[in-house]
Amino acid sequence: MLYEAQARAEMEVWQMKMQKAPSFTDRLSKNVQTRINRLIPEKVHAAITVTIKQMVRGVLYGSAYTAPKTPGFASFFELEDAVRRRVDVYKKTAAAEGGVTGAGGLLLGLADFPILLSMKLKLLFDIAAFYGFDVNDYRERVYILNIFQLAFSSQQHRRKVFEQIRDWDRKSKEMPEDINAFDWLSFQQEYRDHIDLAKLGQLLPVVGAAVGVVVNYRLVEKLGVTAMNAYRMRLLK
Repeated sequence: MLYEAQARAEMEVWQMKMQKAPSFTDRLSKNVQTRINRLIPEKVHAAITVTIKQMVRGVLYGSAYTAPKTPGFASFFELEDAVRRRVDVYKKTAAAEGGVTGAGGLLLGLADFPILLSMKLKLLFDIAAFYGFDVNDYRERVYILNIFQLAFSSQQHRRKVFEQIRDWDRKSKEMPEDINAFDWLSFQQEYRDHIDLAKLGQLLPVVGAAVGVVVNYRLVEKLGVTAMNAYRMRLLK
C-alpha cells in the first residue's frame, strides 16, 4: 500500500504536467523547431512521414506488433519493477542502435527513425501486457498511440490528448467499432512536426554517434515514464 501511495503521488504530479499551459520555453522550442524543419530536405520529411504512416497502420491493424502474455505479479510494486526493468533493456538497446546508426552518416542516420519508432511501439505493447491490458482489442491499441502522443508532442497537443484519455475505460466504450475511424493522419502529422527533433543531430557528421546514444536513451526513458503513469491512471483510482 505504501508503494501504491507513492506511485499515485507521482502520477498526480505527472497529470498536472500534462495539463499545464504551454510555457514560454515551449513556444520558443516550437519556433526553433519550425526553423530547423525548414532546413531539412523535403525528401527526408517525406521518408519520415511514410514510415510513421506504415507504423501507425501496423499498430491499428495488428500486423506488426505482438505482446507477451500477461505475467502474474504478487504486488503492484513487483509489476512496476518488472516494467522498469523492461524499459531499461529497451533504453540500452536503443542507445546502442543509435550509436551505430549515428556513426554511419546520413543514410544510416535516416534508417534509425523507423528502427527507433518500431522499438518504442513494441515497448508500449510490452508495458500494456504487463499492466494486464489486452492489446488484441483495438481500443487498447488506440490507447497506446495516445500514450505515444503524450510523450512526443507539443504541450498544446499533449493537453488535448490527455483530455481524450481521462476516464478512458468509459470513453473507450463509446468508440466506434470501425478501426478506420482512428484519425491516424493527425497523429502522424503531429509526430512529424514534434517528435525526435533532437535526433536530427544524429544526421550530422562527427557528432552523430554521440547524439544517437544519448538521445535514443532519453527518448525511450521518457516514453517509459509516460506509459507507467498513463496506466496508473486506470489502475490506481
